[in-house]
Amino acid sequence: MTKITYIENEGTEHVVDVPDGLSVMEGAVRYTVPGIDGDCGGACACATCHVYVENGWMEKLAPMNELERDMLDFAFDVKDNSRLACQIKVSPALEGLVVRTPARQY
Repeated sequence: MTKITYIENEGTEHVVDVPDGLSVMEGAVRYTVPGIDGDCGGACACATCHVYVENGWMEKLAPMNELERDMLDFAFDVKDNSRLACQIKVSPALEGLVVRTPARQY
């Protein structure tokens, strides 16, 4: 289990122990964290799990692939630290990862 902190757009924090091997999106859906929908179930086909990765964590994540980059075109208010939570696999190396949700998902 790896501790992930999800912060809703208005500031409410949810600290969740997510089983290693799941995605950050699957952890949010499993523990009903508001603001991450994951409508496509993690197939990188909808962008409803768009998150902002806190400073200092981007370089610890696997690089973004072309499909994820293309899907972010459909996300709301994309920033330099935007990622799709379905593409971030939870592992012990991500202990303490913090992600924030945007104001809305498409």
